[in-house]
Amino acid sequence: MMRSLLAALLVVGSVPSPAAALLAVKNPGVYTYLTISDADSLDPAYSYDTASHMIILNIYEPLFQFDKASTEKLIPLIATQVPSRENGGISPDGRTYTIQIRKGIKFHDGSEVTPEDVKWSIQRFILQDRAAGPSSLLMEPLLGYASTRGDDTKILPTVWADTQKAVSTQGDKLILRLPKPYAPILTILASWGPVLSKKWAVSKGDWDGTEATWKKYNNPAKETSPFFEKAMGSGPFKLDRWDRKTKEFILARHETYWRGPAKLKNVVIKGVNEFGTRKLMLQAGDADAIYADRPLLTQLQGLEGVKIIDDLPTVEMNPVVFFTYKINSTGNSFLGSGRMDGNGIPADFFADKDVRKAFAYSFDYAGFISDVMRGKGTQATGAIPKSLPGHNPKGKKYTLDKKKAEEHFRKAYGGKLWETGFKFTVAFNTGNLPRQTVCQILKRNIESINPKFKIDVRAVEWPTFLDSYKSSKLPIFVMGWNADYPDPHNFAFPLLHSQGDYPTTQKFKNPEFDRLVEEANGETNIAKRKVIYAKLQDLAHEEVPQLYIIDAVRYRTQREWVKGWFHNPIFPDSPYGSYFYSISKD
Repeated sequence: MMRSLLAALLVVGSVPSPAAALLAVKNPGVYTYLTISDADSLDPAYSYDTASHMIILNIYEPLFQFDKASTEKLIPLIATQVPSRENGGISPDGRTYTIQIRKGIKFHDGSEVTPEDVKWSIQRFILQDRAAGPSSLLMEPLLGYASTRGDDTKILPTVWADTQKAVSTQGDKLILRLPKPYAPILTILASWGPVLSKKWAVSKGDWDGTEATWKKYNNPAKETSPFFEKAMGSGPFKLDRWDRKTKEFILARHETYWRGPAKLKNVVIKGVNEFGTRKLMLQAGDADAIYADRPLLTQLQGLEGVKIIDDLPTVEMNPVVFFTYKINSTGNSFLGSGRMDGNGIPADFFADKDVRKAFAYSFDYAGFISDVMRGKGTQATGAIPKSLPGHNPKGKKYTLDKKKAEEHFRKAYGGKLWETGFKFTVAFNTGNLPRQTVCQILKRNIESINPKFKIDVRAVEWPTFLDSYKSSKLPIFVMGWNADYPDPHNFAFPLLHSQGDYPTTQKFKNPEFDRLVEEANGETNIAKRKVIYAKLQDLAHEEVPQLYIIDAVRYRTQREWVKGWFHNPIFPDSPYGSYFYSISKD
């Protein structure tokens, strides 16, 4: 049954193969990457998806970056060196970081990067704090709390003063003062501290850096930022054009880049939903690398001039099924009638634990790994992947068990659910075959338990999908989490803490979860940390706010003439998207 379902799902229109492989490098100065998703925003303080952030980290520069494939070693970029206790950059108590800013770095408009730009960029990242955004990544270490707003959505009175104390300058140095030691801060800054031009931003109507105006820019609408579809960074590439209608980015080489101009003259990133088109363009040499999920690997093997690099490690949990406890019913077509009448679901449908457990027992985890992922990967045992400390290989797991699923469905809502049935829509982002298959497996198995249960599956374009998920309109959504930095807290917090990215959207809050997440993050003893994370993940298994499916490995598909690519599992969209500065075609 599983194989027949997948066969139906994964049929791709046939395309003619070129008569012979192209021997000469095609378009040698232009690198073309075909993906499935358009970006959401180019604002580094707003973007929290890999499609956007991959482009951002090629346009902007942070203080440091990971050294090629390493997830531990950092190299300085806008900073002159990586601070340590040995070089005096980190104070003996671990709470003060002194970072020398490099001179002579130019923004794309020719103006010089200054310490004020660095300070302003970090403060802006914190103070913008859009709902379900990335600001907590720096707020936690620098301020000691994860949101500028309280539970009543009002801005906390100490935010401005705390931010000024935490982020300041002394001459050519950036000074960071932490309320307590926070070991991952440098690896966070390596991805989440891109430096923007303050002068350019202010000229376009952005925050002027003063206390009098910052609240106006707190939790902004996406399109109000001048950085939404424009950019002014200092990275190796600059934004030439973003055509949102065709989902195409064109990046141009920054000719006066301080480390020397890139080997590539242009980079083209284009969203192409149809795999057949992506494959044909790769065969013809019109694409240099393409996004292709595990189910498509067999259709790419053996192509002349094409190289497949497999078994690439990940630091991710993907795909994950998320349940929304309190669905936003305003203008929501995903809920059907919006009532428990057999033609829809109420807004609190997934607040009933029996519903969530029934769904958990309705998914074929083993079949998904075997048939969809071609046996590449193992069943996840919790929110923390096996590549990080805190993973528990003996953690509790759900298995496909329709009898147990029926038991929980019969108990849900005091037995009413079984009698009335339900109907709603589950969404996935267009072009993502594993996530589509997750939805289809749930639909098939749940509908087979009771003919009154109906689930529609809908493909939604990535920006629209993100907007719907952020506004809590999706009853179930299938997404994933790629590490922002290599530490288990970066999974425990965004997945299970009430102020994390997903629970905020799911409207899920559990004080014991919050306590354990915070306790583990403050524990420096690795063995003790593992015990806390094991307890947290056992509680998550019982509460079932999400379904964790697979610890996976990935593969990359590229033309053989592509040189200089390296895989860093922390870099957004890797191994498909890239840090383009090191790449050449020869």
